[in-house]
Amino acid sequence: MANKRDLKKSINSLVFDVIDECIYIQELNPDKFESCEKLIDDAVNFYNNALSKMNSAKTKSEFRAIAIELDENAENFIESLNTLNL
Repeated sequence: MANKRDLKKSINSLVFDVIDECIYIQELNPDKFESCEKLIDDAVNFYNNALSKMNSAKTKSEFRAIAIELDENAENFIESLNTLNL
């Protein structure tokens, strides 16, 4: 990540994309409502945790750790969304 602003934009983008996709899946498949709600809750919890870590971070290594966590969670969210789409 180049800077704090870009990191925050990436976090926002990931979380809002996950929520948007979950809402779309809920509309198409009402039987997957609870699974989507759990994924939305996970995304919101990640968002809150990431922003609190970002606000308390002081060094570049702390921001790198948050960026790595973002990448790992992005992969997990994508896998979860793919399984919901089946």
